[in-house]
Amino acid sequence: MRYRFIAVEKALYPVTVLCLVLQVSKSGFYAWMKRPASRRATTSAILQAAVRVAFDESRGTYGSPRVHAALVAQGWEVSKTRVEREMRKLGLLARRPKRFRITTDSAHDQPIAENILDRKFEAAQPNRVWTTDITYVWTREGWLYLAIIIDLFSRRVVGWATARHMRTPLVLNALRMAVGRRLPHAGLVHHSDRGTQYASKTYRDALAELDIVCSMSRKGSCWDSDNKAVSLCHQTGSLTPVWD
Repeated sequence: MRYRFIAVEKALYPVTVLCLVLQVSKSGFYAWMKRPASRRATTSAILQAAVRVAFDESRGTYGSPRVHAALVAQGWEVSKTRVEREMRKLGLLARRPKRFRITTDSAHDQPIAENILDRKFEAAQPNRVWTTDITYVWTREGWLYLAIIIDLFSRRVVGWATARHMRTPLVLNALRMAVGRRLPHAGLVHHSDRGTQYASKTYRDALAELDIVCSMSRKGSCWDSDNKAVSLCHQTGSLTPVWD
């Protein structure tokens, strides 16, 4: 183990110093370096590579039981304990499964706007119709809520924001980005679901101040209210949206 440590750290510190601190001889270290790898070490390296491939192919969702099952299916004769140990050495930790979260709370007494869009998911020119929604995505910081605004003319994402919450400031930040980048003219139609964030007075006042016309989906119509980035485009037969 001391020789392995020196082999790793010798790029930063002199071998002489490392050997002195760890109380091993330089000749012993260099002899160890020239020694061919043991059969167990070679097998372990190959197994670790196979473990990493199985883990990566699962997009980081497999724990040791499923990685073990994948390796057994490939013909490996290895125990679950060994796979768990190798994953621990590699620092591989399964990502927690995505928990279902309701992002639309329409049970409120805020005013509901007319459905001006009426499922006409097309626009003749840019910045005539924007549609928006909230979803949630896995990031290095964990699960975050993502608010996006799409221009229906180009299917481009013109504004977006993330946060650990899905309150009104989240959607306001996405709106500010879209307006700041596109500078739309008065009369732009802004279509959303009936969520409390979009129906709030703060958000409606922001739209009114910008002369943006508010449109909201009908109650209980999944085809009308689901405007998430990929879902919207699949439903309307268009291409996946482009991040502007």
